[in-house]
Amino acid sequence: MRADRVFAYGATAGLLGDLVLGDPRRGHPVAAFGRAAGAVERVLWRDHRGWGALHTAVCVGGAVALAAAAGSLVRPSRTASVALTAAATWAVVGGTSLAREARGIGWALEAGDVEAARERLPHLCGRDPQALDSDGIARAVVESVAENTSDAVVGALVWGAVGGVPGLVGFRAVNTLDAMVGHKSSRYRRYGWASARLDDLAGWPGARLTAVLAAVAGGDPRGALRAWRADAGRHPSPNAGPVEASFAGALGVRLGGTLSYAGRVEHRPVLNGEYGRAVGVQDVERAVRLSRRVTWLALGVSVAGRLVAKKGRTS
Repeated sequence: MRADRVFAYGATAGLLGDLVLGDPRRGHPVAAFGRAAGAVERVLWRDHRGWGALHTAVCVGGAVALAAAAGSLVRPSRTASVALTAAATWAVVGGTSLAREARGIGWALEAGDVEAARERLPHLCGRDPQALDSDGIARAVVESVAENTSDAVVGALVWGAVGGVPGLVGFRAVNTLDAMVGHKSSRYRRYGWASARLDDLAGWPGARLTAVLAAVAGGDPRGALRAWRADAGRHPSPNAGPVEASFAGALGVRLGGTLSYAGRVEHRPVLNGEYGRAVGVQDVERAVRLSRRVTWLALGVSVAGRLVAKKGRTS
């Protein structure tokens, strides 16, 4: 079976597996990678960019090498190749868990239980929940759904289309390392620099595809493109900016503004501020549904892109 068909069948099966099963409760491969990366950090950590770059190379390179070895091992069997692609896709995407956490917070807000929503919010994002009221929590959820649609789903599919199982695994390794060491704390400002920059690079194509698909699948394509063009560049993240701006325009809401992380207040630009309304509780479900539509469109685009690239190489 050709590699493009292996990816098409395997990625589809993996997304369906995520839809039905969600993330495994125990023994998640991403958690195992995180523990391994933590062990490497304990050996290598120095307050220096070079040592951080070595940490990134060891962790990401090791994950990609293991994935490539597994792919080579099963290549003679079409069934095993599809199964490995499906398992890797299921392991690295997180769309169902994202939707489950977002909806859980949304249901708590709809029931008027703001304290329950605050308790659940740290499972989804790093905001200070005590600093947020009901609408502030809803805004945080919508922003997290937008950003994680790119980080937890679309980016992985894009790199899977490019590099098969090693691409899937490599993208998730990069994204996980960024979450672990890529933030600007005193410990990781230098050590995590390489992981953060590599995550920006790896996330670039998936973020743009997510923004495009949010415009296509949302209720206001013109508004999504307008917000993306006007506001994305003012966001501090080169990848979250286009995604959040496009979601804001597609949903007709305002995102961004003042945030609080671990006691640190940030004043971010407002996205779609001129045309959008304040986020309400009802927008949590709308954002989740938009994320789902973007996910399946991204699968179609990734599969089609791999098929077209295959034909281009053989023509």
